[in-house]
Amino acid sequence: MKNLYNLTVPLRDGITLAADRYGPAGDAPAPAIVLGTPYGKNDPRRPAQAALMAERGYAVVIYDVRGRGDSDGVFEPYRNEGRDGYDVIEWVAAQDWCDGNVASWGGSYSGHAQWLTALEKPPHLRAIVAYATPSDPFVDFPTGTRLPQEVCWYRMVDRRALQNVAGIDWNAVYSHLPLYTMDEAAGFVSAAWRADIGHAPGDTEYWAPLAYQQKLSVVDVPALHITGWYDDVQPGTLRNFAAMVSKAPTEKARRAQRLVMGPWGHDAGRAGGRRIGDVDFGDHAEDVEVTDLELRFLDHHLRGIDNGVDREARARLFLMGRGEWRDADEWPLPETVWTSLYLRSAGDANTRGGGGRLTIDAPASEEPTDTYRYDPADPVPFLTEPTSMQIGGPDDYAEVEDRDDVLVYLGPELGEPLTVIGPVRAELFVGSDAPDTDFTAKLVDVGPDGVRRRLCDGIVRARYREGFAMELALRPGVVYRVEVDMWSTAHEFSVGHRVGLEISSSAFPKYDRNQNTGGSIVHGAEPRVAHNEIWHGPERPSRLILPVIPGLDPV
Repeated sequence: MKNLYNLTVPLRDGITLAADRYGPAGDAPAPAIVLGTPYGKNDPRRPAQAALMAERGYAVVIYDVRGRGDSDGVFEPYRNEGRDGYDVIEWVAAQDWCDGNVASWGGSYSGHAQWLTALEKPPHLRAIVAYATPSDPFVDFPTGTRLPQEVCWYRMVDRRALQNVAGIDWNAVYSHLPLYTMDEAAGFVSAAWRADIGHAPGDTEYWAPLAYQQKLSVVDVPALHITGWYDDVQPGTLRNFAAMVSKAPTEKARRAQRLVMGPWGHDAGRAGGRRIGDVDFGDHAEDVEVTDLELRFLDHHLRGIDNGVDREARARLFLMGRGEWRDADEWPLPETVWTSLYLRSAGDANTRGGGGRLTIDAPASEEPTDTYRYDPADPVPFLTEPTSMQIGGPDDYAEVEDRDDVLVYLGPELGEPLTVIGPVRAELFVGSDAPDTDFTAKLVDVGPDGVRRRLCDGIVRARYREGFAMELALRPGVVYRVEVDMWSTAHEFSVGHRVGLEISSSAFPKYDRNQNTGGSIVHGAEPRVAHNEIWHGPERPSRLILPVIPGLDPV
């Protein structure tokens, strides 16, 4: 079966998409793998990827999504991918070179698009392989706005061809206010950026076409979910796996879900499986080879090969700190012991040199409040490369913790290993003299050498503390309870290490800076300083909640 280029795929509304088909050896009809991408089907990496799958007996169809590359129409991020994906899958299944069995495949944008397509229930969709998949709006960016670094992504997909983002001072761009015209600061004007950032999270009609996670109970398809603990859209993969295991409409589909979480970033293990930055996760980090895993999964569900995939554990999780893979069947793990570590201090938790502590025992009496000054003009840095390719990793936050606007709480030196696998959250009792502000929380592993490795983190915007349906102002002198979703991790704290928690009000440029005014986040450009408080006592027990796995035996 020879390769075919620039095939014309008709859609129901008369638009046509451009697709390349890579064929396996021989002329017999074959199962097909479909990838829709906004990044160009002509990407020079595509032929090599397709060749691996074609050698395994698959026809591989890679198409430019609507309005990108060689495809017709107007690109509106995510908004047409569900119906268009359905039409492409059914068109492929009807071709004489396809045997009627089709899988979707791809990551990041293409991962999200696959789930939107799956909601349309194309009859010939047999399996999904989705990696590094974003969540519904405002799960991965809980401040209620687009992430500042996403303006880099909007620049890349401006017009039809993939744009070059080199040569732009992105750090200066991210500092621009108002957010609405951040695109101009990057040297272009994007209707898509302004439409997306201009709609509040409470505008459910606008955001509904991008939402899929509350609807997964209608998806009756085996799925392979893959990403890394340092993926900057990590929650989507874990939420999708958990939802499909518990809510897929048939037991067969529920049993056919598979999850792989490696020591990886947004590349989901495709750019080298054992290192991020200066951290080497060990020899075993490379024991799972993503492409081989995908092909085994597809062989079973599209070609009916009995290769044991259906009898393996549903989840494979890499345990950082210990450097080993662990099998599981559910997420979160059923043996999890939800363990509270209480924030304690004499009102002196500022900086890593302060007196902030984490203890198993809750405060027996009211303790002095920890206070700090949050200035949007001098935000706490989130360590990351300036583009949107990968936002953060296992970086050392020791120098960041020297800032007076960072509260640091430390547990005691560990006399035995502490294993944490699952979602992490902080429950904080807070106050502020501003009508709106943010509260951030970061879990770090503090080593005997003083290195403070980021594991996971999160943020809550005070105006949305009870959800995005309404905006609630803060009142001076009132103490509020807020929860910070710090995402998830799988990490073993070694003997002699400490559990560390950082609390502040900014993590820039991962998240936009709250301007503390209570006014428009998107159009505001005159920020004010906020004086913020963390309370801890028997009536206001601020705490870190860890998913501890007890008694983990050696492999």
